[in-house]
Amino acid sequence: MALSSHGRYHYSPITARPVYNWPNGARLAVYIALNLEHFSFGEGLGAQLVPAGGMDPDVLNYAWRDYGNRVGVWRLLAEFERLGLPAAALVNSEIYDYCPQVVDAFRRRGDEIVGHGRTNSERQCDLCGDEEAQLIRDVTAVLAAREGHRPKGWLGPWISESRQTPELLKAEGYSYVLDWCHDDQPSWLETGNGPLISIPYPQELNDIPSIIARRVGAAEFAGMIIDQLDEMLEQSSGQPLVLGIALHAYIVGQPFRLRHLRRALEHLARSRDRLWMTRPGAIAGHFADL
Repeated sequence: MALSSHGRYHYSPITARPVYNWPNGARLAVYIALNLEHFSFGEGLGAQLVPAGGMDPDVLNYAWRDYGNRVGVWRLLAEFERLGLPAAALVNSEIYDYCPQVVDAFRRRGDEIVGHGRTNSERQCDLCGDEEAQLIRDVTAVLAAREGHRPKGWLGPWISESRQTPELLKAEGYSYVLDWCHDDQPSWLETGNGPLISIPYPQELNDIPSIIARRVGAAEFAGMIIDQLDEMLEQSSGQPLVLGIALHAYIVGQPFRLRHLRRALEHLARSRDRLWMTRPGAIAGHFADL
């Protein structure tokens, strides 16, 4: 019996692929992705600190998430600046109307702005084809107008895709997507509109599934980042690899978690001579040129 297939890529063992280097001879590329998200009040989806139950409106969880835009993101930016770490801002387009100062701060640093839907109160997979296509067009237009150029990359809200999402992204001019976590190297996805690069995006080194879903503590999460970096640096002697770190300001921007995350970021900064500290768009560009 043949199982249903996504048809986007074929199986390829990492031990049987061509070997190449990242810039300056590095074998491990590392990027930090900070999700900048805005939510609809009293409706739609949203991560929960506590079960909402029958609360309507859900003031507690909405305010907890909004802490990230008001406080947490500025604490994280201060650490990125102190340590000289680049970042990629994964931006809900509604952020530009709600708190444009946040995106302004990343733009001034020269960080990459990645499309991340309109709001994380909705998922692309819940939209019909025309609605999803319009959402991608609308988000792209906002980011292009505010940043002066079209975004290269996309992460779907809630990592959600419809059956046609890769085709729609390729048609809108996107060169890479972060939705797939199937590898430690970039890979090509097949679409009806031409190939699209998949850049590895972490679901283990990601504070939502780790801290919110699995209740990992702040110290343990920081230790996970350190161990992942050290292990992948050793593994990269055999193959070039990509290590992504996915953060949300309303989670790791909480003071008691930030204190532990700082330890992981400092370890990352001390290791910079042994790796390529970069952004996902640069990884996609280098991979496409190989």
